[in-house]
Amino acid sequence: MIIILSVNIFAYLLGSISSAIVVSKLFKVADPREIGSGNPGTTNILRYAGKTAAALTLIGDVSKGIIPIAIGHKLGFTAEILSVIGLCSLIGHIYPVFYHYKGGKGIATFIGILVALNWLLACCFVLTWLATALFTRYSSLSALLAITVTPMAAYIIEVPTTMLIVLTCCSIIICVHHKKNILNLVKGDEKKIGQKADL
Repeated sequence: MIIILSVNIFAYLLGSISSAIVVSKLFKVADPREIGSGNPGTTNILRYAGKTAAALTLIGDVSKGIIPIAIGHKLGFTAEILSVIGLCSLIGHIYPVFYHYKGGKGIATFIGILVALNWLLACCFVLTWLATALFTRYSSLSALLAITVTPMAAYIIEVPTTMLIVLTCCSIIICVHHKKNILNLVKGDEKKIGQKADL
């Protein structure tokens, strides 16, 4: 039990490290919380810091979802426990203890969680995101559709019940943190992929 608790705490703390903020400091560019959408995530970094910085941010955020679950795999944890570890990573990313509990929206970290838990679900998420982004050029809309489809896909392939519940919770949490994007989409104010941030 102590080992399981320790891994969950580690997952939360790792999730609390903002890849976007770290990358912005490495590249000596503006803090992502103070420019553009104000979100410390890959899309915002891409808009004003370029593809390399965005790629590093993406890799960092995805890794936060993969690493703790990979450790759990090595320790022989069940799929149910691994799912909870993934949830802790996501909560850390969205509510980071190191940044006054104000973090990113969780998409990249959620992808990492899916990669570590079930590669089919990860492929489903990524393909849904890519297809939507290709036709609409809206990152937020792509994310919203992908997180809606993922729990459905999880149900279809019959993942363990606890994993299904956790993935559904993750999707709801992420959706709630896209409230501003949803309002912007409705009003037609949402920025498209590649559109420059407001400086």
